[in-house]
Amino acid sequence: MILTILDCFSASGALSLSSTCSSFSDKSMRFFGGFNRNLEKTTTTTTTRMFRRCKASLITNPESFQVGRLIGSYGFMNITSYSGLQSGLGIEYSSQDVRLGAQEVGEGNVKIRLYEGRIAQGPLRGTPIIFKVYPGQQVGGIEAEMMAANELNTQVFLQSSSSERNVFQNLQILLGGFETKTGEQWLAFRNDGKYSAADYAKVKSEKMSKYRVLGENKFWNRLEQEQTIKRRRYYVVKLLHGALCGLAYMHDQERLHQSLGPASVVLNTMVESEAPYLVPRLRDLAFSVDIRYSQLEEGSGTFSEGLWRRASAAGAFTPMEKRAFGIADDIYEAGLLFAYLAFIPFCEAGIMDSLSLQRLLESTFRLDLEATREYCLADDRLSEAVKFLDLGAGAGWELLQAMLNPDFRKRPIAEAILNHRFMTGSVL
Repeated sequence: MILTILDCFSASGALSLSSTCSSFSDKSMRFFGGFNRNLEKTTTTTTTRMFRRCKASLITNPESFQVGRLIGSYGFMNITSYSGLQSGLGIEYSSQDVRLGAQEVGEGNVKIRLYEGRIAQGPLRGTPIIFKVYPGQQVGGIEAEMMAANELNTQVFLQSSSSERNVFQNLQILLGGFETKTGEQWLAFRNDGKYSAADYAKVKSEKMSKYRVLGENKFWNRLEQEQTIKRRRYYVVKLLHGALCGLAYMHDQERLHQSLGPASVVLNTMVESEAPYLVPRLRDLAFSVDIRYSQLEEGSGTFSEGLWRRASAAGAFTPMEKRAFGIADDIYEAGLLFAYLAFIPFCEAGIMDSLSLQRLLESTFRLDLEATREYCLADDRLSEAVKFLDLGAGAGWELLQAMLNPDFRKRPIAEAILNHRFMTGSVL
């Protein structure tokens, strides 16, 4: 599993592109076409077609952008789990399939910077953007270049696959990009929000701590508390629904996300009263995997070797079985995201975090959600999270158990999750 960690900080000033960018005519083929050979076994025709589509649909002239202040940086964590869990059928599922047992947490080598900016010329002049900057090869190694290329190729494919009937409303939108003389890859995304689901959960968790203090001093209005919790429940369901819509679109287009987590969902508002206008969007597609049958038959791509090893260990060998495993793997990550948003915003700060919650589910209770519920019931600090998942006669627990099923064959697809009564909002 790949998790994205965002450390926000600010800096003032703007960056001039004219002195830092390479001539795009010299670099465009390398950035928009040449990287494909490192990531996928594509034909010359396919590569050329993608290059033409990139130039036709994306802004590729560095002079068309204005870079503003530095707003944050990305890091990546690799989480590996180990287990000897045996299924009732005598099949030993791999530890990385069910993600049970002890965990090893390692920090990735690639550091990504984020900048504010805007489009300075052309039809989209004035459009606010967020730059995602991959380091050059001397700093980030070949991995950084391959990640940038994979994210570019995936974005272009998904955006070119959309239609009036099949839109990508819940994906971050790529508007262009360029490469600097130092080899940095700058991807320009439309600024549909700076904050992530992780930021939202952190803010609301801190507010829960504040409410607890007020409650102890008898300054907390009970009616106001009930209304706040109702708004929070609606907001979280809307957030999850949007994220699953984005995932369903990706799966429909034969792409896996493979790094889905709270930092990978960008929000246009964190104000719970504005939930009707909330549009969550998936980002961080650098580890996305192509699961078209032609790709599965040709062999592993750069970022899919671990996935297919786990698939083989879980008994998925044919292209159809591997495809089903990959989709189920994304659903498992979506289940962990569901659990995160069901607990963190409803608990005081410091009570629970993503890693401790994952250990609780996987290592302590071995994905037995009924046992997890009994444990949480005994802790008053987790009461609001339990009540949230208890809605609709335990609809939340039911859905979470299905998404985290140790047997990948029994996990629902994204469309089925969206139609579940907990996700439709009928239990609220």
